[in-house]
Amino acid sequence: MASSSNLDSPTIQTVVFDVGETLVDESREYGSWADWLGVPRHTFSATFGAVIASGADYRDTFQVFRPGFNLTAEREARADAGAPESFGESDLYTDARPTLAALQASGLVVGIAGNQTARAEMILHNLNLPTDWITTSEHLGVEKPSPEFFAAIASLAGCETSEILYVGDRLDNDIAPAQAMGMATVLIRRGPWGHILHDPDTEARCLATIASLSELVDLLANG
Repeated sequence: MASSSNLDSPTIQTVVFDVGETLVDESREYGSWADWLGVPRHTFSATFGAVIASGADYRDTFQVFRPGFNLTAEREARADAGAPESFGESDLYTDARPTLAALQASGLVVGIAGNQTARAEMILHNLNLPTDWITTSEHLGVEKPSPEFFAAIASLAGCETSEILYVGDRLDNDIAPAQAMGMATVLIRRGPWGHILHDPDTEARCLATIASLSELVDLLANG
């Protein structure tokens, strides 16, 4: 699927990527949560999509199957049981590493910033991705879509917000709040949020809507 571009690109100095469903395919990890709950994977996935479509927090999915579910406590229980949340090289989308490398080679500063745990941040560092910096919500002490999260990104980038491009799959958590901070945005249409959520006004303010991260290289080279 070709990208759709709506605006002339500003002078971008820094490109910042969300993690889940932008760089990392979370299918295996959500499948492991279904297994942990003792729920068929397709049932968990269907409920997950329904929760997203309703506009509720994705974490409400767990409440459907186990009322009172505490995600933090269950993460610890999984770790204690030798089955911690995890991802690796095989979970990266195939376009992730080549795109990060190409953008960095072109002279752009490349960052990663998502709503992730300290464990996920450690994994990202250990993957030795071609990036200039990596941070997460747990490290920052604030989550998307909070303006403070995107203010922290601007501080790490060390440039004007208009010179920062934020790339993500979620209109609600990634694109709209980044735009509100004056950042340029690109929506990647993959993962449950990327396909389920739609907001024509927010999408129209994106530099582009893409199906593959590889499209960013030409988009920024021609911007």
